[in-house]
Amino acid sequence: MTARALTGYGAVAVAAVFADQAIKWLVEAGLPVHARLDLLPFLALYHTHNTGVAFSMFSGVGSTGLSLFVLAVILFISYLALRTDADQVFARFGFALIIGGAVGNLIDRAVRGYVVDYVLVFTPGWSFAIFNLADAFITVGAGLVILQELIALARERRRRRDR
Repeated sequence: MTARALTGYGAVAVAAVFADQAIKWLVEAGLPVHARLDLLPFLALYHTHNTGVAFSMFSGVGSTGLSLFVLAVILFISYLALRTDADQVFARFGFALIIGGAVGNLIDRAVRGYVVDYVLVFTPGWSFAIFNLADAFITVGAGLVILQELIALARERRRRRDR
């Protein structure tokens, strides 16, 4: 990856971290823990603390163990991102979002000992796991990486067919 590309995608990751941390700061400062603020009939802010990872898995592992695991994942994703080709724009952007989201949650874990979650999607009879902007960045980023792989697969199939 060129220095210019690294700077651009690095800026995406840094912007993701800043956006995530700013919103978490606002939630921590302005919404009591376990308080719910309905925004739409299916969307609310619900302030909670997550000591685990996705869906509160591994909450009993402890902040230090999870922080080390997340750091290892960030390093691995960074390695993959650096190996992408210049034409893999979706993957590069996706990796930048994944890294930014992971760093945002790592900062929470290192500073607070938990991750601040606050987005609740629900219906009268069902609710999704509570998550945050960093989680959304990670999810969208993973989707972009998968999209890039599907595009490459389609191109390869087309290339083989056109031989």
